[in-house]
Amino acid sequence: MDRPPLFSSDMRATYERLHAASRAQPYAAWAVRRDRLRRLSALIHDNETALCEAISSDFGHRAAAETQMLDIVPSLEALRHALRHGRAWMRPRRASTSLWFRPARARVLPQPLGLVGIIVPWNYPLYLAAGPLASAFAAGNRAMVKLSEFSPAFGALFASLVSGRFDPDELAVFTGGADEAAAFGALPFDHLLFTGSTAVGKRVMAAASANLVPVTLELGGKSPVVLAPGQDLRRAAMRIVTGKLVNAGQTCVAPDYVLLPRAEMESFADACEQAARQLYPHGLQSPDYCSIIDLRHYGRLATLLAQARAAGVRVRPLFTGPQSQDLQHRLAPALCLDPPHDLALMREEIFGPWLPLVPYDNLDQAIAHVNAGPRPLALYWFDNDRKRMAHALRATHAGGVTVNDILMHVAQDDLPFGGIGPSGMGHYHGRWGFDTFSKLKPVLYQPRLAGTALVRPPYGKTFSRLMALMKRRA
Repeated sequence: MDRPPLFSSDMRATYERLHAASRAQPYAAWAVRRDRLRRLSALIHDNETALCEAISSDFGHRAAAETQMLDIVPSLEALRHALRHGRAWMRPRRASTSLWFRPARARVLPQPLGLVGIIVPWNYPLYLAAGPLASAFAAGNRAMVKLSEFSPAFGALFASLVSGRFDPDELAVFTGGADEAAAFGALPFDHLLFTGSTAVGKRVMAAASANLVPVTLELGGKSPVVLAPGQDLRRAAMRIVTGKLVNAGQTCVAPDYVLLPRAEMESFADACEQAARQLYPHGLQSPDYCSIIDLRHYGRLATLLAQARAAGVRVRPLFTGPQSQDLQHRLAPALCLDPPHDLALMREEIFGPWLPLVPYDNLDQAIAHVNAGPRPLALYWFDNDRKRMAHALRATHAGGVTVNDILMHVAQDDLPFGGIGPSGMGHYHGRWGFDTFSKLKPVLYQPRLAGTALVRPPYGKTFSRLMALMKRRA
């Protein structure tokens, strides 16, 4: 069954085949869905070492332990969660019937959309393919996946593994560059999920609109951390630095900057330096520290920091020794203290190991700062005051929130994951993903005896009395 990776030359033919198969099986039984989920899970289990090695090769270096934590385990957990609950998600759902239509009864029938397209970025290539596939398969769909050109080793391996486990009318994997991505995004899927940058997300949405394809966009943006006054700075710094430096900051929900009390900025910077050196005691040579994906992104990040230095921003390195390593394109993390808001560092998503510290004089000022920018994919609020936390949650908008930690809300399969505004639209994970990839079809069952005879022409006194009753004030 092994086949080479697919490119745009046969993309349309592949689409037609999977589309026809989805129409021939409009409602896959649970046994079919379960089998697909199990095969994908077995694919990951049986090839864990090869997958870790391929991802590390694409990055230049990423520790197998980090790939296990960030790609392997979340993928398996998403599949396990779908296997545990998918059958229940499929069941018709009760819905109430208006008083005026009784004894009719109503139900909602979740039905597969058909063929789902999934565009995967390079930063978590396995999880951001397997997570959406878990939702799509649980909902009874077939899928086409476009992998990033920046993860070629993983792409070739995953495409080969999929071709050995799945029939060509169940799941197809494409690699290739920008031309293939554009062709993929223009296909008339029943639903398209894209994970990536806001700029590319706009192009994906524009292409999908030509075919009225509904989209789920998982983008990014500048996810803030807010430290309320009086926090344990060492504990907060350890959690923030851990979340920032995992994958060398190349995470869509990585903390992008920290808002903190002005008087605590130096102490917090000290705590961040201690945390970074505890986590990575050998600096750039630490085997657990990840490389930047390629020299293009390496250069972009170096430019952001150079611009900050040129503007007079105080830059505080978090590692001792060399600050960069071209051979494996690694960059040592650094804090940028109180940078001007007009710097590119503060306007663009960083997606790397720089962490600006932005002082505030009161919490209202911090909340205003968050609300002045585009709505972020994530907000991290560190506080021990429940009343203050509740106010912050209602006063700000974000795709998701973790309180007193970093990243952790993303790993919860019973929480919806998704952005808001420029950070995305729609959501998935768990049942939320099942619903995203399903048509929740409303069905009304009318019994033999029904009250509709009372509202048929010719309209008379009985009709008038009934209308008067129905129009009563709430």
